[in-house]
Amino acid sequence: MTVGRFAPSPSGRMHLGNVFAAMLAWLSVRAKDGTLVLRMEDLDPERTSLAHAAVIRDDLSWLGLDWDSEQTRQGLRAPAYRAALEQLCAQERVYPCWCTRGDLKAAMAPHAADGKPIYPGTCRLLRPEERAKKTRPPLLRMRVPDEDVVFTDGVQGAYRENLARQCGDFVLRRADGVFAYQLAVVTDDAAAGVNEVVRGCDLLDSTPRQIYLQRCLGDAEPHYYHVPLLLAADGHRLSKREKDLDMGALRQTSSPERLLGHLAYVAGILDCDEPASACELIGEFSWDKVKKENISL
Repeated sequence: MTVGRFAPSPSGRMHLGNVFAAMLAWLSVRAKDGTLVLRMEDLDPERTSLAHAAVIRDDLSWLGLDWDSEQTRQGLRAPAYRAALEQLCAQERVYPCWCTRGDLKAAMAPHAADGKPIYPGTCRLLRPEERAKKTRPPLLRMRVPDEDVVFTDGVQGAYRENLARQCGDFVLRRADGVFAYQLAVVTDDAAAGVNEVVRGCDLLDSTPRQIYLQRCLGDAEPHYYHVPLLLAADGHRLSKREKDLDMGALRQTSSPERLLGHLAYVAGILDCDEPASACELIGEFSWDKVKKENISL
């Protein structure tokens, strides 16, 4: 059985781009008679809140995008992340890092694809006596090999990334003790039995890290579908700061059917821009119809 998930961050009201990803995740699961897990990704307590999570649930219900189960929110799953981290430590894949943001900015080379910096491994080879002199709490990094991770995305096609040269050793836990997204999401997906992940293509380049973690932890690899982003008229990505495109404004100016029908049209699922309920779209859905390129509104 297909087990999908929708995993919003409760840091604000969903915007149209979030709804677009939620709709596609829901349709893919429902078209296969699978089940959908809802998970609130609230790792950072300073940016997320229970109030925002409640609003997201209400907006999804208003849209008709239901879910079959809800996974314990990430803020309560630290023991599971700690167990996964200990497993990786036992494999000698983890090391402490004391580099500051200033150190990283000065030392890092730009990411080959998107300008994100690549960690140069400064703390990887520190001797025990050098580590003993450090007084600040370290963050923890995952030691990655110089090898390619290759997978086929259900929307974007074949994707290849060399972890050492295009990513670098990545963070598993911050210095303040907050677990990083990559470790948390892999642990959560495995615990929920998720075998299909639908999300925005802005997360495509994080997938090789997650696949590598899954292999190290002995977890199954889900099928991935990275969907196009919705762009504003000037070409920039939508964000939760744009209140005219968040669900608070959209619920005042539209109906669920008009909103979902329009999103299905821009995705390529419908030939005409016409209202349609979530259930009516199930029979029209196919991944072969979904566009690959980002979509300007």
